[in-house]
Amino acid sequence: MIVIVFAFTATAPETDWTRSIIVFLQSATLVVALWTSGLTKYARMSLIVVGVAVALAILLAVAPSNALTGAVGIFELVLTLGIVVIVAFGIIDQGEVNAQSVTGAICVYLLLGLAFTFVYGALAALDSGPFFAQGTDGTLATRLYFSYVTLTTVGYGDYTARTNAGHMLGIIEALMGQLYLVTVVALLVSRIGFRRGGET
Repeated sequence: MIVIVFAFTATAPETDWTRSIIVFLQSATLVVALWTSGLTKYARMSLIVVGVAVALAILLAVAPSNALTGAVGIFELVLTLGIVVIVAFGIIDQGEVNAQSVTGAICVYLLLGLAFTFVYGALAALDSGPFFAQGTDGTLATRLYFSYVTLTTVGYGDYTARTNAGHMLGIIEALMGQLYLVTVVALLVSRIGFRRGGET
């Protein structure tokens, strides 16, 4: 489902309905993640967040505005971070490092890029000036591209943030991307097959 959200974000046209569909997809991903992880005790709180996010997404599709676009971007971020937390608990709960826990760690990495995409989108909607120094807020696909180029520290330079807040977020994303790969993913891969307590 994470790959579906990523693919839709990368290819969908830049419309308010697109943002609404992304919220629906993320809400479904959050519910599935809760259900498969066994963390159903948090279902009530999650359903409240999902309900507010869906209501804002519908309102955005009916009566679009920059303020609503920013609010939906914030809820896209909240939903994404909720999925990150659930997947992280699933990784920890494995009791051993296996292919499933490594896959979960890769999912978290993908979700980090999506989270920053939505932060950049919220900033673009709420700021009076363009987000990028190139004089544009960019499309959703452009912000996704910028996010993953930053997360992976490729840094093509074809798009750069205009404001200090954008610069700071870019630095945070690049650091998180690199530190996550060289610590969490590397540690998990090096310990495949080990159980808690050092047993194999």
